[in-house]
Amino acid sequence: MPKQPISDAAQTFGGRVRARRNELGKSQEQLAADSGMHWTFIGQVERGQRNVSLHNILKLAEALGLDPAELVRGLKAPADTSAA
Repeated sequence: MPKQPISDAAQTFGGRVRARRNELGKSQEQLAADSGMHWTFIGQVERGQRNVSLHNILKLAEALGLDPAELVRGLKAPADTSAA
């Protein structure tokens, strides 16, 4: 069974990365090389399976030719389900 996205925000963020990468005609391997990340990490980001750090958001945005705000605009933090 495939691993599920960690949150709606992570899934949306990853979808934005994938959409822009596809617009640019880049493979995951090309985006990885351009951003200094590993291609498997790019795949996990695109599937919403990673909680991406600020520095990696900045690297991805630069490699995609975007303002980082375009990748995170309107995203909401997941509800804290650990509090009872």
